[in-house]
Amino acid sequence: MICHCKTVTHRCVDRAVREGARTLAQVCRDTGAGQDCGMCVFSVKSEVQASALALGVADPA
Repeated sequence: MICHCKTVTHRCVDRAVREGARTLAQVCRDTGAGQDCGMCVFSVKSEVQASALALGVADPA
């Protein structure tokens, strides 16, 4: 579980990146992560970067 407030898993973040989200803001918008307490934002950002690297897509900012 990457975001406990919105019950967002690593798989949810990976799916968002596969479906075209490339930035932290896009992933948070698509998954709901990071929109309540914000404690997960750094974890979400790391997962976005790892997913983008694994998929060979542009490295998100």
